[in-house]
Amino acid sequence: MEIKGRVHEIGAVQQVSDTFKKRDLIVEYAENPTYPEYIRFEALQDKTALFDNLKAGDEIEVSFNLRGRPWTDKTGKTSYFNSLVVWRLTTISSGADQGSAPAFAPPVDLNSAPSEDDDLPF
Repeated sequence: MEIKGRVHEIGAVQQVSDTFKKRDLIVEYAENPTYPEYIRFEALQDKTALFDNLKAGDEIEVSFNLRGRPWTDKTGKTSYFNSLVVWRLTTISSGADQGSAPAFAPPVDLNSAPSEDDDLPF
């Protein structure tokens, strides 16, 4: 599965045991920009390095596997958990790139006299 979004938060590497580590990534997914969703992904073992060069605001595409598992507590009640496990990550654009070019035309001085190449008919 794949999803495109913006990096919201990058977690630190968590060393769960001597042989197991994981890292979280929160992605702002805005299918409807009025109501963005914040989705938690996790990377396991050597894939935790995928998040090293990311910054908040980066536009990314995340490839992940959906995993689910049951857990039964001491009283016998079973709960189910889902995980979104990252296996590939592609940076589409850096958050710094977005602020470098204005998304509007430069200002024009309307008080200046019209030039000779201004040949409007009215």
